[in-house]
Amino acid sequence: MPSRVGRYASVAVCAAVLAVLTGCSGGHSPAPSSAAARRSSAAHARTARSARPDTSTPGSRQADANARAGSGFQTSCTSVVHIGDSTSDGLVLAAYQPNPSLRIAAQYRRVGVTRFIPEVSGARSIYETWHGFPNGYTVAQQLLRHGYTGCWVIALGTNDAADVAVGSAMSMAARIREMMTLIGNEPVLWVNVVTLLSSGPYSESNMQAWDRALLQACPQYPTMRVYDWSAAARPSWFISDGIHYTPQGYAERARLIANALALAFPAAEPTLERLSVSQMLDWESSNSQGCLVN
Repeated sequence: MPSRVGRYASVAVCAAVLAVLTGCSGGHSPAPSSAAARRSSAAHARTARSARPDTSTPGSRQADANARAGSGFQTSCTSVVHIGDSTSDGLVLAAYQPNPSLRIAAQYRRVGVTRFIPEVSGARSIYETWHGFPNGYTVAQQLLRHGYTGCWVIALGTNDAADVAVGSAMSMAARIREMMTLIGNEPVLWVNVVTLLSSGPYSESNMQAWDRALLQACPQYPTMRVYDWSAAARPSWFISDGIHYTPQGYAERARLIANALALAFPAAEPTLERLSVSQMLDWESSNSQGCLVN
């Protein structure tokens, strides 16, 4: 990945911590700041962007058809909203992933999604806002007000874990509860989080706390599943900031999230003769372990 892209992705995800420090919020009371948190975030540039790409490129259609024909996994989720932060930028933006067949729109189509709505914005969390970009809760609320029905993929939590670590007024459990209460009984696949950092707001210990909060909440919601991205992600897929991914990492992230959606909410029991042994074991495992999808 070019260094310019890597640097930009880093400031986008880290900007959410600054939302806590400056008291920005969306639909909730402002969060407190602290001197220690202010010091930890002072070096981060104050920029963010939204990613709303064209997700239907002619060059990818044949590749998508070929990929789908060779897959034994299909999902019942024909309509999917993907709400993400900057760790989803490389799933949808050509600047990160030039090959459209490797981006997540094509991967969702491969498993049977016919309507894909990307809602990806750098610095996004469920609770805080940054420079007017809507938080995850507001995005979901607006979609529901416009009549959206279908499945949800929530690829948030990296900024939420960091914001809680620096003193946000809203706990991890409350963030998850608010989203699930808003979405209601629609199928929701949460993508858990991981970093390679040993200290600071974005440390892996804070990410693990978020992942535990997801699993603790999951049994309360029959239509909620958690994809264990933290177990799948390889260190070689990360860029030097320890948070974002290389083009290969984003390609794997797109492929595996789409597979997880099909495992979490299958269209029907797959045709077993079309599955490899490892695919069959994956399917059987995902259907026997409840909330967590591997």
